[in-house]
Amino acid sequence: MEQWAAIEPLLPTHQSGAHRKDDRRIISGIIHVLKTGCRWQDCPECYGPPTTIYNRFHRWSARGIWRRLFAALAENGSSDIHMIDSTTAKAHRSAAGGKGGGELQAIGRSRGGRTTKIHAVVDGCGRPIALKVTPGQRGDAPVAADLIAPLPPSLLCAADTAYDSDALRRFLIERGTRPVIPNNPTRKRIQPFDPAAYKRRNIIERSFCRLKDWRRIATRYDKLAANFASACYLAAIVIWWI
Repeated sequence: MEQWAAIEPLLPTHQSGAHRKDDRRIISGIIHVLKTGCRWQDCPECYGPPTTIYNRFHRWSARGIWRRLFAALAENGSSDIHMIDSTTAKAHRSAAGGKGGGELQAIGRSRGGRTTKIHAVVDGCGRPIALKVTPGQRGDAPVAADLIAPLPPSLLCAADTAYDSDALRRFLIERGTRPVIPNNPTRKRIQPFDPAAYKRRNIIERSFCRLKDWRRIATRYDKLAANFASACYLAAIVIWWI
């Protein structure tokens, strides 16, 4: 009840057309499909017509509603420490054929084959507060500043050596955030590093484990990047109450 009370006021209202079927029931059906990895048409009847369940997910994804629900919750994240990292999701063959090709739909070639990369920032409690999907071969550091910029500055920001760039360190320091990033072995000018604070970075690894417990996130079946990102937003919304 607490979870529903938090998101219900954020759902769209006063829509034209036929009366909308019960939001709570339909959203529960969407979550069931994303969590179990089943096909939309195999969603149990207790949640409503499979076509209605998929259409609600797809249309609200196109309108950015799932993203806005996630953003509303993320505003309440803690700001003592943020952690940033990425993980990849294998793209199933059914994810091929999205309009505009793989690059536009965030599918690329990496060592794992055709993959999508999920970039995330989590707070000190392991709750996702920023998410972005890119093609699997995309580097981590170039995405970091755009992902962090909309967030309130944290005291610390922990990341692994993939994020060890002078530009990112400078960006964080200018925000009043102390970087907790180990020095890349190739670095000539060694930067300060706090190994004790860095131990907390395992929090984001545990967050990715919870995120990829959702089978439609661990494996990408969606053709559209917007729909796959929406699946990540919905999983993150649920993770907020775990």
